[in-house]
Amino acid sequence: MLAYLKKLEKLINSELSSKIQSSLIENNELLIEINENDLIQVVQFLKSDEKFKFRQLIDIAGVDYPDEERRFRLVYLFLSHENNNRLKLSIKFEINQVIDSITKIFPSANWMEREVFDMYGIKFKNHPDLRRILTDYGFKGHPLRKDFPLTGFNEVRYSEKEKKVIYEPVKLEQNYRNFDFESPWEGTEYLKNVKKMEKDGKKN
Repeated sequence: MLAYLKKLEKLINSELSSKIQSSLIENNELLIEINENDLIQVVQFLKSDEKFKFRQLIDIAGVDYPDEERRFRLVYLFLSHENNNRLKLSIKFEINQVIDSITKIFPSANWMEREVFDMYGIKFKNHPDLRRILTDYGFKGHPLRKDFPLTGFNEVRYSEKEKKVIYEPVKLEQNYRNFDFESPWEGTEYLKNVKKMEKDGKKN
C-alpha cells in the first residue's frame, strides 16, 4: 500500500508540479496541499484524468486555526473506485476569502459546502443556494469557529405570553466551566475554599 501511495504521490506531483505546494503520506493516506486559486483546475483534473479517476467526493471538512493569519483550512476527501484509493486535498486561506464552489464538478458538494458555510462562515463563489443547512435561519454566529462561545449567542424558548417560540440573548454570566480534576471524594477547589471560609468564620 505504501509503495503504491508513493508512486501515486510522485505521479500527481509530476502532472501538477506547478500547483502542488506540498504532499505528505501519513496513516496510509495521501494529503496534497494546493493554492486556493488552483482548486477548480486541480479537482477537475483529478476527476477526469484516466490515471487517477477520483470520481467520488466523500466529504469537505473545515478546520479553524484562529491564531494563524491564514485562519481556515478546507480538506476535500476523494475516492477512486476503479483504483481503490483515497486522496485528501487541502487549501488554506484568510478569514474573508471567498472560495470557488466545486458543485459544477461534483453536485454532491452542494450540501457539503452549505454545511461548511453554516458551521464556519466560509463563503463559496458560484454556489447555487448558499444558505444555512443545520442551524435555524435566524441563528447568529458559526458554531465550529474556535471563538464561538459554548452557550451560543441566543437561546430559544416558548413564550406563554406571545404563544410562540422566541429567541433571546443568552443570559448566562459564565460561558465556560473550569475543571480542576480533583478527586470527587475530596471535593472541587471552590468547595474547599467555601469550607475553609466557614471554618475560619466559626473560629472568629
